[in-house]
Amino acid sequence: MPQHAPPNLPARLSRTGAGLARRLQDDTFSGALLLGAAVLALVWANSPWRETYFAIAGLEIGPAALHLDLSLSTWAADGLLAIFFFVVGLELKTEFVTGSLRKLDEALLPMIAAVLGMAAPALIYTGVQLATGSGATSGWAIPTATDIAFAVALLGIFGRGLPPALRVFLLTLAVVDDLLAITVIAVFYTEEIQLFFLLGSLALIGVFASLVQRRITAWWVLVPVAVVAWALMHEAGVHATVAGVLMGMVVPARRRRGEDEQLTHAFVEKVQPLSAGFALPVFAFFAAGVSVVDSGGLGEVVSDPVAIGVIAGLVLGKSLGIWGGVAILVRTTRLRLGHGVDLADLLGVAMLAGIGFTVSLLIADLSFGASTEGDHAKFAVILGSVISAVLGAITLRLRARVRVRGRGGRGR
Repeated sequence: MPQHAPPNLPARLSRTGAGLARRLQDDTFSGALLLGAAVLALVWANSPWRETYFAIAGLEIGPAALHLDLSLSTWAADGLLAIFFFVVGLELKTEFVTGSLRKLDEALLPMIAAVLGMAAPALIYTGVQLATGSGATSGWAIPTATDIAFAVALLGIFGRGLPPALRVFLLTLAVVDDLLAITVIAVFYTEEIQLFFLLGSLALIGVFASLVQRRITAWWVLVPVAVVAWALMHEAGVHATVAGVLMGMVVPARRRRGEDEQLTHAFVEKVQPLSAGFALPVFAFFAAGVSVVDSGGLGEVVSDPVAIGVIAGLVLGKSLGIWGGVAILVRTTRLRLGHGVDLADLLGVAMLAGIGFTVSLLIADLSFGASTEGDHAKFAVILGSVISAVLGAITLRLRARVRVRGRGGRGR
């Protein structure tokens, strides 16, 4: 006789899915998943079976008539990453309307720190290229980005005992950093704009905005509008992830009477598991697959001025720009850290901001494409991010111990 599934199987599957969704909302778990995908790609791309990896990454699918016959790696960077940027847009909207960016006086210092934290790495990278005569100055934006998921996750793990306001500072800084990175991608990595397609995309984003303002949130209505808006943005020549950001930012961030939560929060809860559990790991899998073996070995890769500039920008530039900039500002202006945070606490956070990863890998691809410089830049992003993470974690842990000992001394 055939065996039948137990009657409570659907309920079990539902609970399992809900549990996984909650896990993917956790920065530490989603960051580990992202890192695992990158490590798998890096190992595979340097193994005896690396040709299989690159064959898969280069496999083209999609309708050629719509100019969407793209490689899997391009679909990951232009398509799946739009989901991640949609979540970024939702978080930006929330922060501007009801969050840490709502009060300018409190947000001004981390906002300026974000700008300085992008300027210093860009200057360091460019300085290295000019000093060596490499001519690879087009990669100036690679070390400017901060990966908010990794940075916040590590602060939560190693920053226990430090003031809670430090997390708010990092979130504000990272959100502004994301906004500036999106602006850089839209402005500096758009070669030619097809105005007709751009206007069509913006019109559909307007339709998307009208629907969500009217609280029409059925997926079978919104998803087709979003997909066509993305496709038109891609055809316009603007990086298609910009469409994701814009659609995220038109979602209402204030509750109406009778609503239990903000619509931006509701959308994040639904889309974040897809972003963290699928879109980002797949992107990392295709973006981080750099063949060091075929690039002359580790020594040749890290001695490339492009790699040196990226690593120096992430590890040194972020710390100098953020911590050094804040140190000067609090001593020469009326701006203050406040809420129990001091400069010594901020040093570890500034180091964590050197974790570029997701957006830095994307910009490396936009800067150099499939080239030796691109491979070296991507490997440097991974190495520089790891160094920044280790230094930031150690610094935070040491600072937390100092604070705990200080409180113990005062208690006695």
